[in-house]
Amino acid sequence: MDMNRKMTGAIIAVMISGVLTACASGSDLGRLTTQSETTVEGTINAASSDAAVKTDTIYKDTDKEYTLNDGEDISIDEEGTYLISGQAKNMTVYIDVGDEDEVTLVLSDADITNDDVPCIYVKNAKKVIVETKNGTENTLKVTEEFKEGDDNGDAVIYSKDDLVLSGDGTLVISSADNAVKSNDDLKIKSGTYIIDCEKNALRANDDIEIEDGTITVNSCNDGIHAENDDDDTKGSILITGGIIKITAEDDAIHATTTVQIDDGTLTLTGAECIEATQITVNGGDINITASDDGINAAQKSSSLTPEFTLNGGNVVIRMGQGDTDGVDSNGNIYINGGTIDIEGQSAFDYDGTAEYNGGTMIVNGEETDTITNQFMGGFPGEFKGDPGSMPRGGFDGEFNGEFDGNFDNGFEGERGEMPHPGPGGDMNPEDFKGKAPDESGEKRSAELP
Repeated sequence: MDMNRKMTGAIIAVMISGVLTACASGSDLGRLTTQSETTVEGTINAASSDAAVKTDTIYKDTDKEYTLNDGEDISIDEEGTYLISGQAKNMTVYIDVGDEDEVTLVLSDADITNDDVPCIYVKNAKKVIVETKNGTENTLKVTEEFKEGDDNGDAVIYSKDDLVLSGDGTLVISSADNAVKSNDDLKIKSGTYIIDCEKNALRANDDIEIEDGTITVNSCNDGIHAENDDDDTKGSILITGGIIKITAEDDAIHATTTVQIDDGTLTLTGAECIEATQITVNGGDINITASDDGINAAQKSSSLTPEFTLNGGNVVIRMGQGDTDGVDSNGNIYINGGTIDIEGQSAFDYDGTAEYNGGTMIVNGEETDTITNQFMGGFPGEFKGDPGSMPRGGFDGEFNGEFDGNFDNGFEGERGEMPHPGPGGDMNPEDFKGKAPDESGEKRSAELP
């Protein structure tokens, strides 16, 4: 009886152990099977927002993968996430989805070279995210001018709606026209970008925001450009971080309304490096090399007063020769904090008022607390009266007693100041030794009554 009871107990123990082992194995198998069925490496969740996410993470609910082929366009007409890889010539990835739909393209060693059409063309969407996969290098190139026509697009990445660039990989863009263009807003959240183009490197009709990333523009007309041809109350640029290096033929950064820099490291080379109606620097490190005005607060928008405001950060401006200004404002200048270091013929030029309320100003190697005003065709000064303009020919800070005979080059309107009369109120003819032609064309000494 005891033996039977022991045998029965042993059998039951073995059976229970087997069941538990099977359950455990079944559980592991089920988990692995589920993971395998929902994983496509390099894709991201279609429900994700424009937040930057590493594309080497495992995601569920993934969508389709595409391999590029020469001459074969890819058309995406449903919301979701799509992995693009491979190499091809003369093909375009078209996106045309609903007004409330979002699409994410994940580039994974994608290489597209086209003659005269965009590599990526967003016809309609709420928002499109172009993301580079971690560890990959992607190349998009258009070698000729774009085809004429409203529906053809004029940028390597062209979007009629909001566009976001992000990721942990590298994107190299080359264009005979614009590189990246959005007809609405453009946002850069992360990633590495290397751009060569003939026109605008990063262009938006409305607003551009740069949060992070490394952006190198080796050549372009304008580097970052925000402008709406139909509405001068739009077109702003906000930079809150990132490493940005731009070499531009014209403006490194150009906006119709405002440019605001809160943080980041910017190295800018151009004719004018930052231009907008209102320019505000709150932080960051900005190095400017300009052949014209380093910073230009010009009347681009009818809704704002031109102003340059420095609240923080470090701004270094190196100017070219000639009639150039470190900071030129068609309105006002406010220095409230931070450091600004200018080397050049003229540090400041403004048409409104200038206020120094704090911070550090260095002009040609010397620290100062005076915002000088350059308004005399290249003569910096600290004049407190109305703007004037002395004759420009042959001046080295003093009147040399001679005119060059070209009065268009001598005086500008009524702003100049003639030499003062001598004792008794008489003018001395020796003060005027210029030559004027007589009726025969021969030069004669100037005569005064």
